[in-house]
Amino acid sequence: MQPELLGDQPGIGGLVRAIQLALAPVFLLSGIGAFLAVLTNRLARVIDRARTLEERLVVDEDDEAIRARHLDELDFLRLRIRLAHRAITFCTYSALLVAGVVATLFLGAVAHVDLARVVAAAFVLAMTALIAGLTSFLREIHVATRHFQLVGAVLPASPRHPRPADAPAPPQR
Repeated sequence: MQPELLGDQPGIGGLVRAIQLALAPVFLLSGIGAFLAVLTNRLARVIDRARTLEERLVVDEDDEAIRARHLDELDFLRLRIRLAHRAITFCTYSALLVAGVVATLFLGAVAHVDLARVVAAAFVLAMTALIAGLTSFLREIHVATRHFQLVGAVLPASPRHPRPADAPAPPQR
């Protein structure tokens, strides 16, 4: 920690200043934790849907058209699982790096060591990992939305949700 960053305050004063500096990363850490909860819930729902489809494959083994639809959806779900897993991994790395920033701030304050470059590098890496995680999350949402649009094109319209005039008609059964 740079002495001017802590205001050359000895003892408890320097530690209080380190706590003040660590507050922003701690709030960031709580935000990343909340985002990780969202991601793990999405992943759990996708995995549940995949398990349901795998069970239906056994039940519907004689109907090739239904099996083909189930297998196509499983391909989409596998991609969504990979993307959600990647987002969780990057966001977890980001959270670990932010926690490292907080620990480094305290270590520098207590040991009176200039760790500003370490803190800066860890923070940049944390933001890079968070950006990668958010990008994977956005891609997962795009894949899910695209799949819904494709499936929606073959589902019959309902009174509450009529089919747009330019939408293809669903196949006749």
